Amino acid sequence: MARGRRRFLNHERRVLLLALAAGAPAVAVALSLLYFGDFSSRLQWTLGVLLVVAWWGFASAARGAVVHPLQTLSNLLGALREEDFSFRARGTRGDDALSQVMLELNLLADTLREERLGALEATALLRKVMEEIEVAVFTFDEEQRLKLVNKAGERILARPSERLLGHTATELGLSEALIERTPIVLERTFPGASGRFEIRRTSFREGGRPHQLLVLTNVSRALRDEERQAWQRLIRVLGHELNNSLAPIKSIAGSLETMFARATRADDWEEDARRGLAVIRARAESLARFMDAYARLARLPAPQLQPLEVGALLRRVAGLETRASVELAAGPTLTIRADSDQLEQLLINLVRNAVDAAAETRGGVRLGWRLLPGSRLLEVFVEDEGPGLPPSANLFVPFFTTKPQGSGIGLVLCRQIAEAHEGTLTLENRGDRAGCIARLRLPVA
Repeated sequence: MARGRRRFLNHERRVLLLALAAGAPAVAVALSLLYFGDFSSRLQWTLGVLLVVAWWGFASAARGAVVHPLQTLSNLLGALREEDFSFRARGTRGDDALSQVMLELNLLADTLREERLGALEATALLRKVMEEIEVAVFTFDEEQRLKLVNKAGERILARPSERLLGHTATELGLSEALIERTPIVLERTFPGASGRFEIRRTSFREGGRPHQLLVLTNVSRALRDEERQAWQRLIRVLGHELNNSLAPIKSIAGSLETMFARATRADDWEEDARRGLAVIRARAESLARFMDAYARLARLPAPQLQPLEVGALLRRVAGLETRASVELAAGPTLTIRADSDQLEQLLINLVRNAVDAAAETRGGVRLGWRLLPGSRLLEVFVEDEGPGLPPSANLFVPFFTTKPQGSGIGLVLCRQIAEAHEGTLTLENRGDRAGCIARLRLPVA
């Protein structure tokens, strides 16, 4: 019963009743004076009816003054909910509360219209990009049913989106891609394409429900180009080194063959033969060392990551150099996860190169470390006061060296070790003075 009364007395009726209640005492007093006064019956009825009608009219006007603006606000909010931003409220030039509400509602409509327009433009741009890129994009819901696919995905699966949406990842042959740890490059065969694909996967939520975004990139052509360039570089280097060794061996072997074919030989032919054989042996040993160095590049093991205190490692490396004094620029106390043996070999190579360069100008060598500001990166630097780097882009090319007795694999091994630790190694000439600076940057745990 109480619930029925609350439903009957809605906001409009309550406003009307409150307006009637506000005028009820005055009307009651006026009617009492009119009834008990010395007036004719006709005048009493006439004035009484006019008083009651006026009372009801003013109460209804008060109700309308309250209810009609609320109805206008309700209509405007309904239009906003339906994403119709063309409606505007009037009466926004006053300084009363209702005018301020109407003004704020108009401003809200303008803001929502601009945001809606921006969202539509961004969505159109994203849809266009999704259609044009050569990367296959798939979206799966929590039941692994396909919800979105772009044109590249349609080409890989050789079916239009209308025949793909709603199917499970297992039916589409993509279930393994939703399980593999990513990013990863795998050899895969699909109805519309085959080759090596880079697989990336991430999660997001839409409507409060989890979804998975799967991205497949066909990297076969790029990898083939890289492999072809790598083979060309390898063949060029191997051919150069083999020719350097085989050419003198062939020449000396031919000379020895000619000498032994003669009926009469010179008195010192045995000495000539020994010298020729010594050259052949030296070139063969050089070729063996070259092949061993190349094998070392190919057999670099994966790093065994363990907690490593940076300061202790650098002090140990600085103490291993006996040909010159290495200045140590101490940095903060840092611990990283790294392979101690590999990093020590990397730093020994860098310090040894710096000492060799500094010896040409009788300069110094400085070894130190610091934490790069604004990042979680450790930078180990090796500075020398030597003549600086030559103008060459081949510093990290295997077997390229500027030293007479160099092997050309030291810097290559250093870079491989740095990259195996998810770091970088760079060499550049110093800007403040003559010399070179090597920078090793590694992530800090």
